[in-house]
Amino acid sequence: MGESLGIGLLGLGVVGGGVLEALQANAQAYEQRCGRGLEVRAAAVRDVSSRSALAANGLSLSTDPAEVATRDDLDIIVELMGGETPASECIEAALSAGKSVVTANKEVMAKRGSALLSLAESRGVELRYEASVGGGIPIIGVLQRELQANEVSSVRAIINGTTNYMITAMSRDGLSYADALGDAQRLGYAEADPTNDVDGIDAAYKLAILASLAFHAEVAPNDVYREGIRSLAARDFVHARDLGYAIRMLATARRTPTGLDLRVHPTLVPLEDPMAGVEGVLNAVSVSGDLIGSVMLEGAGAGSGATSSAVVADILDVAGRMASSQEPRQQRRLESSPLLASLEDICVRTYLRLEVPDRAGVLAELGAVFAAESVSIASVLQTPHPEHSRSADLIVTTHACTDGAIDRVLDKLAHSSSLIELGVRLRIEDGRDDQ
Repeated sequence: MGESLGIGLLGLGVVGGGVLEALQANAQAYEQRCGRGLEVRAAAVRDVSSRSALAANGLSLSTDPAEVATRDDLDIIVELMGGETPASECIEAALSAGKSVVTANKEVMAKRGSALLSLAESRGVELRYEASVGGGIPIIGVLQRELQANEVSSVRAIINGTTNYMITAMSRDGLSYADALGDAQRLGYAEADPTNDVDGIDAAYKLAILASLAFHAEVAPNDVYREGIRSLAARDFVHARDLGYAIRMLATARRTPTGLDLRVHPTLVPLEDPMAGVEGVLNAVSVSGDLIGSVMLEGAGAGSGATSSAVVADILDVAGRMASSQEPRQQRRLESSPLLASLEDICVRTYLRLEVPDRAGVLAELGAVFAAESVSIASVLQTPHPEHSRSADLIVTTHACTDGAIDRVLDKLAHSSSLIELGVRLRIEDGRDDQ
């Protein structure tokens, strides 16, 4: 076996520490698997003094990630800092210096993945990012290799463990949004500022990456329509269950006759749908293709073990190709400007929780507004409002219609004399109607 390959870590947090531990604890086994020794020689950290034990064991520490990214004695750079800056610049610098890079950074790959992959190809090195989407779920490799013979028609995914944990708690335990968030923060599943998770930003990054691979197109995060979970209430989960559904924060990418339909939002899915059974911090991705039909992968989407597993697997694959002098794996060319479907033209069924005055005539006015926009009502349920005695909750589900028609209905209701207010609007995806 040849000389060991030098590895540099940018970031030694939960995941970085897990990667370092795995590479050191399994050094002999990994050397046998990839044909070269793997030696972690340097790491970029925020505070060198707090890592004195690592320095004492011979690991070179620096507070300058750019310096580590371009060191001459390193062959593979592992970026685990997160965020767009300075991670993006460090990845670019490492690739430009002829070093292969492994990253778990969904924001960088969603925003700059195409350019960085082109740079890697031009320099004859590799950029791997399996851990950027599903943690321990090997979905990137599946889309790049195992499913490449398929024309993918859709991707459906639960790809944010924080929101899935909160939704599970609200559904199973009847918690409010605020209480579910508090629990998630106490358990370390949610950040002090949960915006990226609860507003769907994190999931939109990940869906952009998946859609780019599935449809061979440069999908940007801004191409993905997103809504968060802040407006959900515990009673919505009760109503959904009574109707035969579960609520999940679903990321959807699919081909339509008018372009790619890309959405992240809370969605009602039938209780028999496999996605309804994905609970807690688990993630799941389902891909439908012309040859394979539908395949679903489920597993831990976050945490040191799951993410470290994906990162180390990428390191071993890159190291193995280097040890056997194989050419870097080629990336399929992407369409630079994919056609995007307009959300207002997408046909879906809809669940509405409306707060209405508890008096005669309201249902008639509401029905007239729906009829004026040719929106067919599938079911109506009136329940007492949990806080206001003079109001009621009206749970309305519709047959399939355009999203734009629902927009117009809600606009008219907001300006009606009956003072009808929207509590929550959720889309339904179940194939039960002519969508």
